[in-house]
Formats: sequence, C-alpha cells, structure tokens
Amino acid sequence: MNVVYGFTRRIVSVVALVTLVSVAWPQLGHAQPAGIDPQAEKLLRRMSDYLASRQQFTAKAESTLEVVLTSGQKIQFDSPATLMVSRPNKLRAHRKGDIVNQEFFYDGKTLTLFSPRENLYATTAAPPTIDETLDFAREKLDIIAPSSELRYKNAAERMLKESSSGFVVGPSVVGGVKRTHLAFRGSEVDWQIWIEDGDKPLPRKFILTSKKVTGEPEFTVLIRSWDVTPKLTDKEFTFTPPKGAKKIEFLQLTAEAAKPK
Repeated sequence: MNVVYGFTRRIVSVVALVTLVSVAWPQLGHAQPAGIDPQAEKLLRRMSDYLASRQQFTAKAESTLEVVLTSGQKIQFDSPATLMVSRPNKLRAHRKGDIVNQEFFYDGKTLTLFSPRENLYATTAAPPTIDETLDFAREKLDIIAPSSELRYKNAAERMLKESSSGFVVGPSVVGGVKRTHLAFRGSEVDWQIWIEDGDKPLPRKFILTSKKVTGEPEFTVLIRSWDVTPKLTDKEFTFTPPKGAKKIEFLQLTAEAAKPK
C-alpha cells in the first residue's frame, strides 16, 4: 500500500506541475502569430537604447558553443569572456576556453588580436568607430568579437532587420534576478534574449540557434555581471606585446588558433 500510495502521489504531483505550467504559459503550446509583436520590439529597443547611452561599460560573461558531430551527438565548449567598452572608439575583449584563447584590442586606430597560448599577435589599421571596426573584423578578417551583436549602438535595429517574427515569452528568472524573455525567428537563425527588468534593461542571456546547420547547434551567452559606470582609461585598450611575443599576419594567426590543441 505504501508503494502504491507513493507512486500515486508522484503521479498527482507531475499532473499538477504540468497543469501549472500550461496555465502559466498558454502560448507555448500554440503556433505564434506572424510578425514581430510591438511589445517585444519595444523591450528590445529599450535595451538597445540604454546600452548605447552608456559611454563606458564592462561585463563578465560565459559563452557556450555547441557543435554537432557527424553521428548527430552534440558537444559543448565553454569560454569565459570579459568585455570593456569606451565609446565611440575603444574596445577590449578576452575570451579563454577549450577552443580559443584570444584577446581583442581596439584603441581607435588599430585592431590587435593576441593569442596568449602561442604568444602570437597581429595588428592592423582599423576604422574610427567601434561599429565600423566590428564590421571590418567580421567582413575583412573573418573575426567575430565575443557577443558583438550586442555592442553596436543600433543593436536592436540590426537584430530586428534579420528577424521575421518575435514575441514576449514572459517573465523569467536568470541568475536569481527577474528578467523578461523574448524570442525571435529569422530565415537562418532563431534567437532568444533575456532582458533585466527595472531601470537598467541590460541583456543577461542570449541564445542563437543555427537553423541552416545540421543538428541546429546553439551558441549561448550568459552575462554574469555588468558595470555601467567604470572608470576606464586609454591604458586598458592599448596592447603592449609581452616578452618574446611574435608578430604575424592576421590570416596566419586565425589559422593557428583554429588548430586542435
């Protein structure tokens, strides 16, 4: 009797949980309407405008890259990352993980990529603003700085341009803090973003799902902390080669970083 009673209690608990979730999130079981929900767009633009208004900010994050093996099995690789921004023309990012360990420096005139593991670096002249430099790095050097989608001054405009639909999933809790969860769809990528509630609408989590890649792998960024009033100086964005560092060309550096270790 005790076994039957215990089993029955578990069944009742599961049914109650499913009922609660169904009541709280009725939209998840139905097809979402086409187009972008005005409320989702409003919240995204509010986040983008707030971040663009910060003259300086720093962030600490953890990114997870998912790859799909030929067998269909998914493997994930984590990379802690730090970010420093001083608008309009200074940026520094450091990503260290299983696949890549690189530092990204932009001082308003030059862009430098440094690989501490190999003690190699490459430097090139760069455009005069952060936005232009991010485009230059992506298009000319095939380099994407960590979480670059969120660093553009017109981040929402760029993200919405590639989206065909979007809606507010609802309230959520990430890292113990209340957020609002948004979800968007595009022709090649679906993406989700969690935005902090209150007077500092900062992005706290970001997921990209690659629909055109077999297995639809995901790239996740979890932003652990923000500082929107740091006191950064030019020194933080200036690259000084460490002892024994070798200067090489960008193409060679990126190829070296891609080699398995």
